[in-house]
Amino acid sequence: MKKKYLLLAILVSCMHIVFAQSDYRVVFDLTSKDSLDHKAVLRWVTEVAKASADARMEVVMYGQGVNMVTKNRTAVEETITKLVGNKNISFKVCEVALKNQGISKDQLLPGIETVPDGIYEIIKKQREGWGYIKAVH
Repeated sequence: MKKKYLLLAILVSCMHIVFAQSDYRVVFDLTSKDSLDHKAVLRWVTEVAKASADARMEVVMYGQGVNMVTKNRTAVEETITKLVGNKNISFKVCEVALKNQGISKDQLLPGIETVPDGIYEIIKKQREGWGYIKAVH
């Protein structure tokens, strides 16, 4: 009887390890207006999406990072437009940063979401077990 419980415990542990390895969730923190940083984070997101179709990624922009998704300020609109169509990739902009920079939501590229506070969004994701990457080149 003890052997059956031990075997069951080992099996459950192995299943947990397998499922944990396929649970790829990462939040990218972008505060820079530097187009090299924008291109770098988009390259990482694109590469991960190609390598793992079930990977979930979120790019959170605040500070000057909002320029990456603002019409007439971005050099990466085409790439963002492609990535927005992926249900596992989201782009979220801090509403505080938009207000501070005088940018309205209708100036954002299509498919870009907003959150009340970008920093809080990142902290929330980390509490949910998401990995964290600061986007710099």
